[in-house]
Amino acid sequence: MNGLMQILPNKSGRGVGGRIAVRHQGGRHKRFLREIDFVRSDKKVAARVASIEYDPNRTANIALLFYLDGEKRYILAPEGLKVDDRVEAGATATIKIGNALPLEQIPVGTSIHNIEIRPGMGGQIVRGAGSFAVVQGKDETAVLVKLPSGEIRRFKKDAFATIGQVGRVPKINLRTAGASRRRGIRPTVRGVAMHPAAHPHGGGEGRSPEGMPPKTPWGKPARGVKTRKRKKYSNHLIVSRKKIGYGSKI
Repeated sequence: MNGLMQILPNKSGRGVGGRIAVRHQGGRHKRFLREIDFVRSDKKVAARVASIEYDPNRTANIALLFYLDGEKRYILAPEGLKVDDRVEAGATATIKIGNALPLEQIPVGTSIHNIEIRPGMGGQIVRGAGSFAVVQGKDETAVLVKLPSGEIRRFKKDAFATIGQVGRVPKINLRTAGASRRRGIRPTVRGVAMHPAAHPHGGGEGRSPEGMPPKTPWGKPARGVKTRKRKKYSNHLIVSRKKIGYGSKI
């Protein structure tokens, strides 16, 4: 234990009333929650990468940093970061994998991740394993960044981002049903296999098709419905919408 971990309570997909809010969750093995420093709060102080570790709560590996002033922090481990490498954060940091800089200091064409939407809030987007964004251009007031979805968006110049691509985790083959259950994933039953009172797709004699557009057990459309708010705060920051088919290559 290094003081950066605490027991993660198991919610089992239930809300404050004890009722199921998210289905198919529960029964996982006990986990520790690793506190990730998305802000890179210890700026202008160099740190040594002490270890690259597995985190059960995310798809990416994490790196444990030992700062020269005695502090310890976890960060997302970018691809290519190794034990004993030196990393730092700040406007004067060099363009090196694992270093965090303001977007205005990062050259065009550089791969980045862990990008701040609001300066000082800490990185909020591009944090999944294998993901990265690219600095597309700069103007007088903002920096243009191409996100993994293909969307080009404006960010404030003083927003921080980390150099490099988020490290990948080898795909795990769940060989048994128990391996999935220990991860907190409970079984999923098809709607067409249920009775009519339990799901809109239920009922019928023998095998039967859905008979209607895909819906949740509560009758809400399950696919093909736009979920983005029409008046979202970031609409004016989007230069080019994402391409059809999420996850298209940059």
